[in-house]
Amino acid sequence: MKERLMNIKTKFSGFWGSRTRMQKGTIIGSIIAVIIIASIITYFTTRVTYAPLYSDLSAAEVGQIKEQLDSKGVKYQVTNGGTAISVPEDQVDNLKVDLASQGYPQSGQIDYSFFSQNAGFGMTDNEFNVLKLASMQTELANLMKEVKGVKDAKVMITLPEKGVFVSDSQQEASASIVLNTEPGYQFTESQIKTLYNLASKSVPNLKPENIVITNQYFEYYDLNTQTASETGSGVSSTDSNNQLAIKRQIERDLQRQVQTMLGQLMGAGKAAVTVTTDIDFTQEKREENLVEPVDKENMAGIQISAQKINETYTGNGAAAGGTPEADQNTDNFTDYQSSGNGNGDYEKTEDTVNYEVNRIKRKITESPYRVRDIGIQVLVEPPKPGDPTSLPQATQDNIKSMLASIVRTSIDKNEAGQLSNAQVNQKVTVAVEKLNGKAQVATAQQSAIPWWVYVIGGILLVVIGLLVFFIIRSKRRQEYEDEEYEEDDGEDLAVDDISEEKDTEATLRRKQLEKMAKEKPEEFAKLLRTWISED
Repeated sequence: MKERLMNIKTKFSGFWGSRTRMQKGTIIGSIIAVIIIASIITYFTTRVTYAPLYSDLSAAEVGQIKEQLDSKGVKYQVTNGGTAISVPEDQVDNLKVDLASQGYPQSGQIDYSFFSQNAGFGMTDNEFNVLKLASMQTELANLMKEVKGVKDAKVMITLPEKGVFVSDSQQEASASIVLNTEPGYQFTESQIKTLYNLASKSVPNLKPENIVITNQYFEYYDLNTQTASETGSGVSSTDSNNQLAIKRQIERDLQRQVQTMLGQLMGAGKAAVTVTTDIDFTQEKREENLVEPVDKENMAGIQISAQKINETYTGNGAAAGGTPEADQNTDNFTDYQSSGNGNGDYEKTEDTVNYEVNRIKRKITESPYRVRDIGIQVLVEPPKPGDPTSLPQATQDNIKSMLASIVRTSIDKNEAGQLSNAQVNQKVTVAVEKLNGKAQVATAQQSAIPWWVYVIGGILLVVIGLLVFFIIRSKRRQEYEDEEYEEDDGEDLAVDDISEEKDTEATLRRKQLEKMAKEKPEEFAKLLRTWISED
């Protein structure tokens, strides 16, 4: 064994010593490349890519699924703070079907199927009422989840106790609903109305005004209040509840308008908007009787009739005479002397024109409200959240200009006409800061290969190509050298061709000696020394 190892070592040393430096580098590089390629292939073939099996689960549900996976011997990972569980990507579909057939995940909620599975005669009225209320809440929450934008819902219903006597007044039910909505999703008025109708029609004696709906951010979704003309009731718009609803509706509309605009400009979730308003609900009714000229420039009306009279008199008449009436004092008399003659001329001209003017009668009822003041506060996150200066000043100025335009066009015209540009700009506030309260969207684990893997793979391909090139070239060179060596040996054999000799006794001895000289040169040398000493 030792001789064999020494023989292998000798042959390897001879082989390695006969190689050139380039051939040695090629061999070492080939071995390293093969090892690296084998390692990469082993890593990618044995790596397990995980995909979410369930997400947004409670701790109890995750524990139930974990026990089932342990019993099946399936590898898994618990992620997202213990609310999600991931399994190998190729087993997701089969595991979902298998677990669903076994009734997992079990949420622990009671729905109407509970009664069909646990019907019995031993249930009391109180137990039945509790289970009925729990199932009603679960079914209503499931209905809410079907609305677009709602990820989850929690419902709390309060049902009044039935009175013992018929004369007892019937109390009303109430409901509180908390929706877990998708980040940044804005419900339309029709969707909000649908949510209220689902709750109102699912629970007996539940009126829409007894329902409170909010999301996980404590934002209320109020039902749009109808006016008196739409409901036919005698409640006026000056009622405090209607006024508050109108104020919220105006602020919500302006907030959505600004939020949509900034979302298109900065991106989703990059801006937070609040709007405050001052609304005057004073309603005025007045009657106006106005008289205006038809032609306001000349202050003249329309001629409807005209009359012109001309009188002229010429003649001779007797002079006036007689004794004037005596005064009260009878002692004094005055003699009355008339003019010398009675000739005279008389002329009279009279023009009469009747004009008609505009007579206006107005009965004016002012609008039920008017917006006296608006304040808009905007918080914008810069492109680099940690660097407020990354948002250009020109972009901030454009945002302020757009908001100022919204304020000027939304305020009552009488109020807006008295505001200067500086006063309007004071009603707009734009702050550039990092938004720390943004909702984090849970994303599924992706099995994308990192970019550095492609870089290493490309480098390895280049190295392998170079190694193959050098190996082929070295082989060709070795074959060329072997061919030359064989040609040289062929010429020698042609000179000393012993294959044609006859197999005589001397020829056989010579062949044996040649074979001994090639295979055992030391013994051949000893034999020659012996022959020489004998001679």
